[in-house]
Amino acid sequence: MARDTKELEVINKAYDLVVWASRHIAKFPRNHKFTLGDRMSNGLQELLQLLLQAKYTRQRRPLLERANTQLEILRFQFRMAKDLECWNIDRLGTGSRSINEVGRLVGGWLKSA
Repeated sequence: MARDTKELEVINKAYDLVVWASRHIAKFPRNHKFTLGDRMSNGLQELLQLLLQAKYTRQRRPLLERANTQLEILRFQFRMAKDLECWNIDRLGTGSRSINEVGRLVGGWLKSA
């Protein structure tokens, strides 16, 4: 797979994750929507922003490392959403698979950077 295609794939997967999660975060109970929900939404937006910035710079390694860190934070936030009963196990599974897929793609991009 060409490097440009890999970059575009990770950005598309991250975008899909943001859209998917945003729809489900909007359904959080009120007592978690404006705390955990907002943090998750902001973290997802930051992830997408980091990947887009990495696409347009030669110094992408620090941005991709920050994206990796953001993915790890999101993993714990997704798990917390399930433990606080904002999400069920199926949503956690779907979200975790998406995060892991984006993580693999970011890792591959980091290796090639």
